[in-house]
Amino acid sequence: MIWAGGTSGPTGPRRRRRRIWMSWLPKGQGNGRAPSLAQNEHPWVLCPAAKGVSLPVGVQRRSFGFMGRARHPGVQVLAQLGRASASPSSLGAQRVVCGQAGRDRAAPPRAGLASPGSVPFSRFVDFHSAASTCSPSRASLLTGRLGARNGVTHNFAVTSVGGLPLNETTLAEVLRAAGYSTGAIGKWHLGHHGRHHPTARGFDYYFGIPYSHDMGCTDTPGYNVPPCPPCPRHGAATSAADKECYTDVALPLLENLTIVQQPVDLSSLTERYAEAAARFIRRASDSGRPFFLYVALAHMHVPLEVTAPPGRDVYGAALREMDALVGRLRRLAGPDTLLWFTGDNGPWAQKCELAGRLGPLVGAWQRTRGGSPAKQTTWEGGHRVPALAYWPGRVPAARSSRAVLSTLDIFPTLVALAGATLPPNRRFDGLDVSPVLFGQSDVGHKILLHPNSGAAGKDGEIEALRLAQYKAFYTTGGAKACDGSVGPEERHQPPLIFNLDRDIQEQEPLDVASAEYRAVLPAISRAYAQALEDIATDNVSVADYSRDPAARPCCNAQHVACRCQAPPAASLDHSAERRATRLCL
Repeated sequence: MIWAGGTSGPTGPRRRRRRIWMSWLPKGQGNGRAPSLAQNEHPWVLCPAAKGVSLPVGVQRRSFGFMGRARHPGVQVLAQLGRASASPSSLGAQRVVCGQAGRDRAAPPRAGLASPGSVPFSRFVDFHSAASTCSPSRASLLTGRLGARNGVTHNFAVTSVGGLPLNETTLAEVLRAAGYSTGAIGKWHLGHHGRHHPTARGFDYYFGIPYSHDMGCTDTPGYNVPPCPPCPRHGAATSAADKECYTDVALPLLENLTIVQQPVDLSSLTERYAEAAARFIRRASDSGRPFFLYVALAHMHVPLEVTAPPGRDVYGAALREMDALVGRLRRLAGPDTLLWFTGDNGPWAQKCELAGRLGPLVGAWQRTRGGSPAKQTTWEGGHRVPALAYWPGRVPAARSSRAVLSTLDIFPTLVALAGATLPPNRRFDGLDVSPVLFGQSDVGHKILLHPNSGAAGKDGEIEALRLAQYKAFYTTGGAKACDGSVGPEERHQPPLIFNLDRDIQEQEPLDVASAEYRAVLPAISRAYAQALEDIATDNVSVADYSRDPAARPCCNAQHVACRCQAPPAASLDHSAERRATRLCL
């Protein structure tokens, strides 16, 4: 979620910097399963018990951010900008799922955004992630550029040497140059080795895990399909039966460059994130600088270790815990905060009941051919995500906008609200959508590009796009489904075209002989050719995806799983941190 605080415009003698708080939720939360914010609105599902508040169902990752002064920090799971003043100054982005786990509907969250009547927000029902998998979607959010430009086209590994290319400028770097104190809490997954670490990419402070929480063994493995064993304690590393289980290195928890716990205790992660956010906000307040806090929650990637209620509604329990954390952060931030809440991809269907649900975004055409139309695909279930904005007195309450928006827009919008300038010598795919945010417009993207994200085609290439209400596919394919099936890759020339106004389920493409198809195809073809030409002539980066076992975060290389236990993060001072184990630089 993104929060932006602080007054702007002609309400005072000068414009005040805003707090920004952003939050991003991890996969497994049902990105492709877009929850509805209102009944009868195709992209959302109303949570029955949350009267007056409807949240997206089946969201995977979530993030939110704040921007403003530390006295009123914004609640965010992704980022936050804040300043110690009484004016609204927070921006955040995070998405939430009011989803179902197995056969049982998850009880709606109570403490955070879903408490009945607690959060008067605007909702954006045609909001999209810039990619439908982890690293590319995060890279695009923090740069405002698609992976075809910023170089991040697929996920980084535990042993990755590289990360988000160093010649790409992050949102945190822009805001820090504008005088903000910057922090990141939660999942990073944009490179952890050397200069790719968050503290080298514009963040003054970092507390979290360097990649997904299922990319390392723990003593509290959480919930996964298939289940993975806990970390080995003695002798040789155990080999998991499933290749998707990570047993070679324990999942680390970092504070800045220090590994403070390895393996991390997943059952305590929520509380530790809340404490880290409070510490960052207090320090920003003491310094008097505006701040930006980026929070990326991993609760719904696959559920963390949680206390599941009778019936083992694990997904719902993880959702409630995440929402409670969001509520704590929102209260910490105060009312003068802009919150932008969204997600980064659709449900991870192969995780079955631990993935959330697609709602109406079922990708029916693909389903008849096998595989999942959710995460890793360019079907609506892969990239259409829930999005909410909250800023009392600035963002209209109880408003629903159908503007076509994207996580790509977070970068230019927050830069504009902070009074900063975009980096030169490169082109951006995002727009400054503050007029939509503040209810002055419902005009978003006319053209939106959807990159391949693992299910079909070459990763990062653009072979699907949106033009107004039309969605065109030059390549289709399904990701791995719960039953293990994978939809075959198919090329389409001329492209498949769906009218999403009539067919949000993407069930029946337009007949190529119809007048509607013949009328829209030339415009789609021109838009597609121009988009590819624009990317080809841009300042394009290339990410280093090479691997080296020495790049893995490890606080004790003598132990089979890098097991160690450093002092609690809250007790670390700067001198202790300098003496503690550090990542390779």
